[in-house]
Amino acid sequence: MSTQPDDSVLARKDGRVGRLTLNRPRAINALDHAMVRRLDAVLADWAVDQEVAAVVVTGAGERGLCAGGDIRFFHDDAKLGGAGARAFFRDEYLLNHRIARYPKPYVAVMDGLVLGGGVGVSAHGSVRVVTERTALGMPETAIGFVPDVGGSRLLALAPGELGTHLALTAGRLTGADAVYCGFADHLVPSDRLAAFTRALASVEPADAVGEFAVPVEPSESAIAAEREWIDHCYAADTVEEILERLLDCGLPQAKEAAEQILAKSPTALKVTLAALRRARRLPSLEAVLDQEYRVSWAGLESPDLVEGVRAQVVDKDRNPRWSPATLAEVSPAEVERHFAELGEAELGLAAGV
Repeated sequence: MSTQPDDSVLARKDGRVGRLTLNRPRAINALDHAMVRRLDAVLADWAVDQEVAAVVVTGAGERGLCAGGDIRFFHDDAKLGGAGARAFFRDEYLLNHRIARYPKPYVAVMDGLVLGGGVGVSAHGSVRVVTERTALGMPETAIGFVPDVGGSRLLALAPGELGTHLALTAGRLTGADAVYCGFADHLVPSDRLAAFTRALASVEPADAVGEFAVPVEPSESAIAAEREWIDHCYAADTVEEILERLLDCGLPQAKEAAEQILAKSPTALKVTLAALRRARRLPSLEAVLDQEYRVSWAGLESPDLVEGVRAQVVDKDRNPRWSPATLAEVSPAEVERHFAELGEAELGLAAGV
């Protein structure tokens, strides 16, 4: 299957592999709805194409694989009621599910920025490759939203409470951190990346990894060294108690984390913590994606998503006015609203497992 050069997703066969390139480099390959549908359609075709033994996903340009979803679209659509955004999320989560259950090796090259939706098209793959330039994160709380694209499962399953820390602070992982936290499998130095991706046209992904990847020890992960205070502080049952522990533990990095959390949407923080705790107990990615769809549906009805994107991207004043403005004002009923079943609108992936 071929595409025109100006397409936002380029798809071509090369030897034994199908190559998918996210091709919006000026937007750091941010995903719009057309890109999601294109990726899903090509992957469906290649799953049964005997000429394609594996799939390789890369991002055009030098800045990263994918900076996430097109959040300006979410901002504009949410103000109109959110129907377009809900349709986008449905197709995006179905794509994440297809990637996670893909019948052939799915090689994600996670170089540079890999944020939000970029995690969804990479970290569920079977061969996940980072570099020393990787900066991976789930930054949703910074725009008044909640980690999705199956990311709440990845965060929930990270060692100790590292995922909780990353979700609430909207922090980023290095390549070595991503391997330690379970978001990636292998580190290929950036100066070997071109040779690695070329080799995939003629050799099995496992053989290419064996030739080009380098070992990654836990000692190379900066976040691994922070486990003691992170695990203690974020094991608390509420965001308020997490903040109390962070401020009481006496470490400058814990105080900095508390300041980062306090800048986020109080509603998004409380819903995120609840989502991660629930995701730990859910039996499958399918069940988590179903939960995320409910949470995202409800989140589009909150004023904080529109306000968060306005402050960060539209007006860029970095001064969001959250509603409600404090954690104390976010009621248990408001948190619970995000997890309410949607009836006929349910994503319904777990029902098919």
